Amino acid sequence: MEADEVTIREQNFHSQVREYTICFLLFAVLYIVSYFIITRYKRKADEQEDEDAIVNRISLFLSTFTLAVSAGAVLLLPFSIISNEILLSFPQNYYIQWLNGSLIHGLWNLASLFSNLCLFVLMPFAFFFLESEGFAGLKKGIRARILETLVMLILLALLILGIVWVASALIDNDAASMESLYDLWEFYLPYLYSCISLMGCLLLLLCTPVGLSRMFTVMGQLLVKPTILEDLDEQMYIITLEEEAIQRKLNGVSSTVEYQTVELERELEKVRSKKTNLERRKKASAWERNLVYPAVMILLLTETSFSVLLVALNILYLLVDETAMPKGSGGPGIGNASLSTFGFVGAALEIILIFYLMVSSVVGFYSLRFFENFTPRKDDTTMTKIIGNCVSILVLSSALPVMSRTLGITRFDLLGDFGRFNWLGNFYIVLSYNLLFAIMTTLCLVRKFTSAVREELLKALGLGKLHLSNNPRDSETKPSANGHQKTL
Repeated sequence: MEADEVTIREQNFHSQVREYTICFLLFAVLYIVSYFIITRYKRKADEQEDEDAIVNRISLFLSTFTLAVSAGAVLLLPFSIISNEILLSFPQNYYIQWLNGSLIHGLWNLASLFSNLCLFVLMPFAFFFLESEGFAGLKKGIRARILETLVMLILLALLILGIVWVASALIDNDAASMESLYDLWEFYLPYLYSCISLMGCLLLLLCTPVGLSRMFTVMGQLLVKPTILEDLDEQMYIITLEEEAIQRKLNGVSSTVEYQTVELERELEKVRSKKTNLERRKKASAWERNLVYPAVMILLLTETSFSVLLVALNILYLLVDETAMPKGSGGPGIGNASLSTFGFVGAALEIILIFYLMVSSVVGFYSLRFFENFTPRKDDTTMTKIIGNCVSILVLSSALPVMSRTLGITRFDLLGDFGRFNWLGNFYIVLSYNLLFAIMTTLCLVRKFTSAVREELLKALGLGKLHLSNNPRDSETKPSANGHQKTL
């Protein structure tokens, strides 16, 4: 009997060691990738060998950790779905015994824990540490800056806890809720993270429809469009004249007039970028021009339409079936039943849609006017802006599994603290969220394609230069071939 207990204890120990090792290796890979991404955009001028360099380096490591956690939160739901299908397909395979329900549950709990840690501790610490200078009267140095940062964090924590306490007391004014207000770990943090998750889902509701329509423009810029009723040689001749005119004007401007020189250099850079795109279009093969671009556009339209269709079906399920709610429906467990009606193929489609929604939400986030100046630039992004971008991506990625489950993209039941959000059990919030997503996505797509048709009709009628579009960006001044500015 004792030998059996020892054997069971050893098996549990080896299982835990194996799970921790797998989690560490996965996170190490994500950390390395995140480090290369951040260093690609980080401003090189910030790399001095002094006190500020140490502060920047610490903030860089914390931002890299946060970005790695964000990537893990994005990959968590697809990894869980594909793991469930693999366990169903090969239940007795020795080489996938490490892929079990305990590992999946552990990953979800770690993702929730690290998301809270980064959002409420690491990122505020990195920001205050970067902006701190030390209290007056104390000796300047790293210790003084750390002391100021810790004081600011304590004050911020007291402020946030006070706001949450007052809000909770106003919303739930019964005896049980009042008693739970004094429980920090079991009430404050889950409730606060639930509010942050709701804000993230609302941000996704705003960004994703815009990103879904914006994806057509982004892919149109990356791919080579078909040359239908276009003369690329004539366009190359015109753009070359514009480049020469701006270059002559730039050579004739005095070096003392700095603002004119900067404006002309920006115009010259835009013209050269257009010239590079035209050269690429001329060198592209007929297959790339006439096959790849239409195929990608059809694929984007199919994925967007399919996601709207799934949301419409989920709205019907919500109206007729209570188990369609994101909270309250107990799942069969990992490896016991398929999460999709169509098995492995359906799971693969769900994973593709989840990644597509995440990419669209990021594109839509940086396409909003309020966040346009927030876009990171290669080798020219300050650490403060990097911290802000990491926090934004963390909020979006943490809300992605919740949004996917709320919209009915997947039937995977949220594990860990992700499924403890109070608002997931509110029927009116979930139904309104689905309706708004379907309506906003449809309106963005209709506006996108109708505006494209309208612009093509204007071009066909010879009115394309009148700038009749409602988009303020289209009415900007443009340099003509002789270097003068032409406006409407």
